[in-house]
Amino acid sequence: MSRPLVAIVGRPNVGKSHLFNRLAGRRLSIVEDTPGVTRDRLYAPCEWAGRSFDIVDTGGIEPNTSNEILLFMREQAMLAIDAADVIVLVTEIGTGITAADQDVANMLQRSRKPVVLAVNKMDATGPNDPAFYEFYNLGLGDPISVSALHGHGTGDLLDACVSHFPPPEEEQEEDDRIRVAVIGKPNVGKSSLINRLLGENRVIVADMPGTTRDAVDTPLENQYGRYLFIDTAGIRRKSKVNDRVERFSVMRAQLAIERSDVCLIMLDAREGVTEQDTKIAGLAHEAGKASIIVVNKWDLLEKETNTMERMRQAVKRDLAFMDYAPVLFISCLTGQRTERIFEMINAVYEQASTRISTGTLNNILADAQARQQPPTDKGRRLKVYYMTQTGVKPPHFVIFCNSRELFHFSYQRYIENRIRAAFGLEGTPVKLTIRQKGDQE
Repeated sequence: MSRPLVAIVGRPNVGKSHLFNRLAGRRLSIVEDTPGVTRDRLYAPCEWAGRSFDIVDTGGIEPNTSNEILLFMREQAMLAIDAADVIVLVTEIGTGITAADQDVANMLQRSRKPVVLAVNKMDATGPNDPAFYEFYNLGLGDPISVSALHGHGTGDLLDACVSHFPPPEEEQEEDDRIRVAVIGKPNVGKSSLINRLLGENRVIVADMPGTTRDAVDTPLENQYGRYLFIDTAGIRRKSKVNDRVERFSVMRAQLAIERSDVCLIMLDAREGVTEQDTKIAGLAHEAGKASIIVVNKWDLLEKETNTMERMRQAVKRDLAFMDYAPVLFISCLTGQRTERIFEMINAVYEQASTRISTGTLNNILADAQARQQPPTDKGRRLKVYYMTQTGVKPPHFVIFCNSRELFHFSYQRYIENRIRAAFGLEGTPVKLTIRQKGDQE
C-alpha cells in the first residue's frame, strides 16, 4: 500500500477501540468493558503532521488461550501486525504490566517492526503516576502516557508513529500504479489470469479450490501503463468457511478490495452468476470501486447464435445493482480477449477519477428538472438548489435541497442516470449525498 498503516494491538480491554476512535476522530469501533468486543479488524484514514496514513483496530491478543474466538482474534491481529508499518502496543496504568503484556511485547519484538508503547487510562493531569515508569521493563523504549477518554498524549503518540514512516517520496513511488484486485469464488481462474497477463507462471495455479491463501501483490509495467495486480483467495460462502486459515483468506481478500482502485470480478462462464458471485460483486460495489465483470472459461462453453449477447444480458440482469460495470468474455487458457483487460482497466479508472465543474453539473441538474419535475408530497414540492462534486474514486456528488425526505430514491436514481448520460462514467459507481437547509457542512 502506498499509505503507511498503523496497527493498534494489545491484550483485551486496555482501551484499544477507544483510542482508535479518538485517533479516527469519530466513533467507528464498538467500545464496551467486556473483553473481546472487537473481533474484526477495522480500518480508518488518519492524518497528522502533514502525513496521511491508515489505522487499524484489532481484537485483543491473548497469547495463551484455547478459546476459539480468542484464537481467531489473535490470528487476525497477527495479520494486521504483518501488514503494518508501525505497531502501537496499548497497555493500561490500572493493572500495570501483566504476563500477557510481556508476552505480547516479546511477540512484537520478534516481528522486527517499529513499536510505539502507549500506557492508556492516564486520565489525570499533572505528574505521571509512579507506576507509569514500570512500563520501561517491557523493553520497548520510552512509553507514552495517553488518555483515550480525554485525548491527553495522543499528539505525542502520533508524533512517535509518524517518525517511523518512510520518507514521503518513497511512498509516492507506487502512486501512479493502478491497483487491481482480482476477486471471485475459488477456482474461477484468478491466478491463471494474472499469469496470462504477466506472460509467466508467477502465481501457483491448481484445480483444487483454495490454492491461493494470501493476497499476492504483483507489479506489472507494459505499453498500457503501470499496474499492481492483487491476486486474492477465493471468497466462499460463510457456511463453507470452517477452516480458520480459510477465514483469514477471506479477510485478506476483503482488505485487497479496500486498497484497490479497480476490481476484476471473475465469473465462470459455465455457471453464470451464482448467489456467491452476487455477494462478491456487492463487496466491490459497496466499497465504491471501479469494476469490470470478467467471464472466464469462455472457450469451454458451447456457442450458438448470439450466445455472448444473451449471457451479457443475463449477467447485467443478475448483477443489476452494478449495471454500470462492463462485461468482458475471456479465456485464460487460450488468451482470448485477455489483452483487452488493460484498456478496460485504464478506461474505468479514468471514469472513476472524473471531475466535473459545478457549473456544468448545475446545467445538467436544471435540464433534468425541466424534463421531469421533482416529486411532491401533500402539496409540498421538492426544491433542488444546486449540486457540486466533492470527491473521486468513486465520483461523489452532493445535492442541496429543501427536504431530504422529499428526495425519493427514484428521483436520486433519475439524477444519477442524467449524469451518466452526459458523462458516461462507465465502470464506476456514483455516490450521491443529499443535504437540506440547516445541515452542517
